[in-house]
Amino acid sequence: MISQVCIGIAIAAYLLVMIYVGIRFSRTNSSASDFYLGGRKLGPLVTAMSAEASDMSSWLLMGLPGVAYLSGLADAGWTAIGLAVGTYVNWLIVSRRIRVYTQKVHALTLPDFFSKRYGDDKNILTCVSAVIIVIFFIPYTASGFAACGKLFNTLFGINYMTAMILSAAIIVLYCTLGGFLAVSTTDFIQSITMSIALFVVIIFGVSSAGGLDAVIANAQELPGYLSMVQTHVAETGQSAPYGALSIASMMAWGLGYFGMPHILLRFMAIEDKNKLKLSRRIASVWVVISMAIAVFIGVIGYSMSKVSVIPVLEGSNSETIIVQIASVLSRHNILAALLAGIILAGILAATMSTADSQLLAAASSISQNLLQDFGKKKLDTGTSVKIARVTVIVISVISIVLASDPNSSIFEIVSFAWAGFGAAFGPIVLCALFWKRSNKWGALCGMIAGGAMIFIWKYGIARLGGAFAIYELLPAFLVALVINIVVSLLTAAPDESIIKTYEEVKADK
Repeated sequence: MISQVCIGIAIAAYLLVMIYVGIRFSRTNSSASDFYLGGRKLGPLVTAMSAEASDMSSWLLMGLPGVAYLSGLADAGWTAIGLAVGTYVNWLIVSRRIRVYTQKVHALTLPDFFSKRYGDDKNILTCVSAVIIVIFFIPYTASGFAACGKLFNTLFGINYMTAMILSAAIIVLYCTLGGFLAVSTTDFIQSITMSIALFVVIIFGVSSAGGLDAVIANAQELPGYLSMVQTHVAETGQSAPYGALSIASMMAWGLGYFGMPHILLRFMAIEDKNKLKLSRRIASVWVVISMAIAVFIGVIGYSMSKVSVIPVLEGSNSETIIVQIASVLSRHNILAALLAGIILAGILAATMSTADSQLLAAASSISQNLLQDFGKKKLDTGTSVKIARVTVIVISVISIVLASDPNSSIFEIVSFAWAGFGAAFGPIVLCALFWKRSNKWGALCGMIAGGAMIFIWKYGIARLGGAFAIYELLPAFLVALVINIVVSLLTAAPDESIIKTYEEVKADK
């Protein structure tokens, strides 16, 4: 009982801080630019850490350890490597160029950038990209709410749906009040909380499992568990080959970074573009360390189950591994219970840091891009912000409905949404920034093809099995890129004014 009280105090304190940040920054939103991009005032540290916190989500503290717990290093390890490479390359080649370009054409959102980059006066690109953002952000947000539901249900026995609704209400509160600056500041705080949680869990987990030697020895007993070219099949207790195609499929996660609206917004919002190099170094180091620890926590969890410190976890329940470890830790003493509360707050942090960013991006797509840019409705700042806030609430309600099944897999939901953004937006972002011959027809056809191919491959082609059963992001990304290039070459070249702007941005070193 005392342990639960201490955990409750730690979590409540954390949530109150998030709400305070939302209220604090609600006074700074004097324009649409303030609400959507924080007036481009982010410092390098907040830019780096908020970008990666919004990227990792509950997937880092629940999905990734859960996959490693069940099948060993291969799936989780190659996914982490792909994400680490994608993170670094995205910061290296995309961040500065998109920061300069969006400021040059006065774009506040990613859909807005697409239309202004290609001279799309009818804002067709804005409309299509805004719809894609809403389509794929809803399941992404749902995964975050599902994580909150699993957390409180496992820990306190609170009804899964009730837990989701309460968590969503808090996220919506500070997101609608404070806008982008509140979201970015809370993401920064959340990244610190996530880091503390990871280090506490790994230290306690190794100690409880009997030491590092015991953890390695237990894992080695399982065929393929510690191999990067084999995977452990939990159902049969045997190993299976993990070939080059599987490796490429998992590393394709890294391609998703080029099309993630909530990450690209951080690049667009930094105050000083010359400090992006510092942000890149901070972000890359944090990502590598945090994902390595998250994967190892899954391996540690198996040993903890073997010595009966935590129960044996099957299926999607493996994603509650850190919750189980925190629960064990909380039974030692009051200090340990408070530490457990911080760990669990870290899971909330991982969830909230992504959900808030996604909600804000979706809100801007409807209020700014669909209604004002495409619909040609002139709204004053107050009305625009109000519509954005209502949009946040509506999307949250839909996300709660989609996540109503407590057996849904966070990893699977995130992988689908991640693929959607990566394939629909990744190729167009790269072509827009680095190929001046790219035109609006190529961009439009590539975007539609990438988004559609995600559904076609996952629910059609992949079911053929064999070589076709790969992560849908890889084939969809390649199809979208090829179509973008081919259609651009078959249609008229961009106007001279568009080429001139491109060259000016390119020349800005």
